Amino acid sequence: MSTRKVAGPEIERLIQLLSKLPGLGPRSARRAGLHLIQKKEQLLSPLAEALKVAAENVGVCSTCGTVDTMDPCSICSNPQRDGTTIVVVEDVSDLWALERASAVRGHYHVLGGTLSPLDGVGPDDLNIAKLIERVEAGSVSEVILAVNATVEGQTTAHYIMDQLANYESVTVTRLAHGVPVGGELDYLDEGTLAQALRARTKF
Repeated sequence: MSTRKVAGPEIERLIQLLSKLPGLGPRSARRAGLHLIQKKEQLLSPLAEALKVAAENVGVCSTCGTVDTMDPCSICSNPQRDGTTIVVVEDVSDLWALERASAVRGHYHVLGGTLSPLDGVGPDDLNIAKLIERVEAGSVSEVILAVNATVEGQTTAHYIMDQLANYESVTVTRLAHGVPVGGELDYLDEGTLAQALRARTKF
C-alpha cells in the first residue's frame, strides 16, 4: 500500500533532503520543513541564501582537510600557530570542539572518519596519506592523536602509529583517557575507571 502524498513535489523534496541530515528522520524532517515554510521570511529565505553562499564559497582545506572559505584555511595559514605540532582528529566537528576549548596551539589534520573494515572503510578512504606527507616535509616534531576512545578510533590510532614508526624525530602521543574534570567516580563506567587507573600520574 503506497503512502498518499500530502504536499507538492517541492515540499516533498525539501523534506526528503532534510531527512538526510544527521539526527533528522522522516518525522522530524517533516516538522522542520513545515516550520521553515511557515516561517518563510524569517527562516526559509535566509537559510536558502546562507546555503547558496556556503555552497559557492566554502571548500575543503587542501592541507589539513577542514572546511573554510580560504585554502589553505585560516588555521593552516596563521603564522602564530606552532607548525611543529599536528593534532589528528576524526572529523571537522572534533576540530571545532578543540578550538572552542582553546586547547591547541599547533595545526590540525582531519582524517574524515575512522578505519572500519566492517563498513568497508580502509586507509585509502581516509586522509592518512596526506598526514604522512606533512610529516615527511620535516618540520613536524609531534603528532597528537586526538581520536575518539572507540574501537574504530583506537584501531585508527594504532594504524597511524605504525605508519609513523620509522620517523624517529617525531613523537606520537594521544589524548589522556580517564576521569573527566568534575566527574564523580560513582557515575563512571568500568572502562573509564580502569583506563584512569592505568594512566595514573604522580601527585
